[in-house]
This record gives sequence, C-alpha cells and structure tokens, in this order.
Amino acid sequence: MPKKLQKANKKSSKKLLILIDETKMFSRIVEIIENRKRRAMSRANCEVVFMYWEIGRYINSALSDSKEAANGKHIIATLSQQLVAKYGNSFEYTKLTRMLKFAELFTDADELATLSQDLSWSHFIELLPLKSDETRRYYAQEAATRHLGIRELRRQIARKAYERREIANSQLTETSNVPFNMFKDPYILDALGLKDNYLEADLEKALLTELEAFIIEVGHGFTFAERQKRMTMGDDDYTLDLLFYHRILKRLVAVELKVGRFKPEYMGQMRFYLKWLNRYERKDGENAPIGLILCTEAKRSQIELMELDKDGIAVAQYWTELPPKKVFEKKISEILNETRERLERRKFLGTGVVHKKIDYFYESKDDDID
Repeated sequence: MPKKLQKANKKSSKKLLILIDETKMFSRIVEIIENRKRRAMSRANCEVVFMYWEIGRYINSALSDSKEAANGKHIIATLSQQLVAKYGNSFEYTKLTRMLKFAELFTDADELATLSQDLSWSHFIELLPLKSDETRRYYAQEAATRHLGIRELRRQIARKAYERREIANSQLTETSNVPFNMFKDPYILDALGLKDNYLEADLEKALLTELEAFIIEVGHGFTFAERQKRMTMGDDDYTLDLLFYHRILKRLVAVELKVGRFKPEYMGQMRFYLKWLNRYERKDGENAPIGLILCTEAKRSQIELMELDKDGIAVAQYWTELPPKKVFEKKISEILNETRERLERRKFLGTGVVHKKIDYFYESKDDDID
C-alpha cells in the first residue's frame, strides 16, 4: 500500500476514534446530568411530602391537645387565610385539611420516607380517599415499585387491582404452591379490542399485539419468554400458548388461554406442561414453574375441589370489556361479599378446612359442583 494512502487511513482512523470518544463522553455526561437531576427532584419531592406531613401532624396534635378542639374548623380556616396570604394557594382550606388527613393515615415516618423517594404529593392525594390501610398500602407499593404515573395509579385504583388480587388469593390454601399475591381474578383485557365470537388463536394474537398492556395488567416482574412453546415427548408434540418468566420470583410461568368455561381436563394438561418445564427448562437457582389458566368463566367451587393450587396452578377469569363503573364496582363487591359468606358457612359447618389468611378475609367454598 502506498505511504500516502497509509497516512490517509491512519489520519481517518484517528479522527473516527476521536469522534467515538467524544460521543461516549457526551453520552456519559448526559447520563450524569439526568441522574443528578432525578436525584435532586426526588429529594425536593421528599421534602415537600414531609413538609405537608409535618404540618398536618402538628395541627392534628395541637387541636387534640387544645380546649379549642371544638372550633377546629374555624382555627384551620384562619390558619389557611394567613398561610395563603404568605405562601399562596397551596395552603387553601381544602388543601390544608388534606394535609391533616394525610398525617392521620400515614403515621410511620420511616415508611413515608421510603415511599416519598418514588411518590409525589399528587400520588398521595390519590391514595387518601381509599377506605382501608391494606388498600392504601397495596397501591402505594405498586406505584412506587412500578414507577406509576398519576394517571396509571388512578387507572389501577379505578380497575380495582387490589380487590381482584384478593379474589385470586382467596383460592390459595396453606399448602398452596402458587405464590401469594401472584395473580388477579378476573383480568381486564379490554385493551385487546376483541369482538364477539373470537377464537383462542385470536386471543393469543391480540395478547401478543398488546403485550405491554397485558404485562401491566398481569403484574410487576413478568417478562415475555415465548409463544407456542413446543414440548416433545417421544413422538408426540405439545404446545403451550404463552411462556413468561417472573424476574422477582425467579420462575417460569406457563399461561394457557381458553375461550369458554373452565374444564377439569385443563388441569391435567397444565400439570404436564409444568412437569416438562421443570425437567427440561428450569435453570439452576430457579424455583419450580407455575401455571395460569385463563378462562372466560370459572366456578370457584370446582377449582377448590380440585385443589389445583397444590400443583402450582391458578385459574382466573378474564373479561374482554370493562363494564361501566357502577356495574363493575357492584360485581367486584358481590364477589367479595360472597367470599365472606362462604367462609362463615364453612366455619358454621365445622369442616376444619384451614385457608390462608387474606389480609381482611378468608376464602372457602362448598357450593355444588356444576
């Protein structure tokens, strides 16, 4: 190669190297800036949250110790006028009373310090109307862990994610091999755009098209692994609809999609899939695979009788449309009430069946099998 050409190539390579180094430097500097900006915003947000919490706690304490407690509304109104004059509309009467409620509901400073790293004051405002400590704790942890924005947190609350998780938990017994808090029931798959008379293949295709929405609905920690997973035994081939991996629980999750009512034979099919995955796909350090059978209809009495959870199998219904708000809330409420009633019947009959505790209720069922 001529010397002039060699020099030209070296010069060109040097320029390219400098360009690559500059690109790397710029990217790293951007990363540093964005990281520090996020940390600064997180600290500032934490201070704002604690400022409102301390204000609420102080006023609550002052009023409880004061002889003027009966005039609390008048005192708060006066304080609000003075604070608005000095600091602006952030301290209007309704906003000030919200701080009092905030301090009443969130009493653990250490827990609040952790949550405020990820949740803004606007997040906490969405949590205040919730009726139970368990419900608030669930949505707070969900929003913090999954970094949910205000709109998505509001959506999760409206879609009763906590209540549907409790319904799924209610099927688990003390000897269950399905992890607690793993699934929901029913699942709301309204984002799939399915019309009447769809087939299982249509459902699978729609799920894959809207995979992100499906994973958000299923829960935190799921990653998609494979569709139509082929399993070979001798001369026979079998296919699993969908295979996921749960990063937190370190286990494979097999998902079978069914259009129509749950049938007992689905249990044998899923048991085979799980045993095959356990033998041929499970890696060192992973937990045993578990399965989820999604059906358009399932009888909980049937599921309980078959004790599928002992085999690491959960069954859940799915709805392809979200009912109107009032209808949806009524349906979920009816399921929860039915659960409590069945427990009371079980206790009265003295069957001796022990069920896993589900926050504020237990689940049992002894209805006739359809």
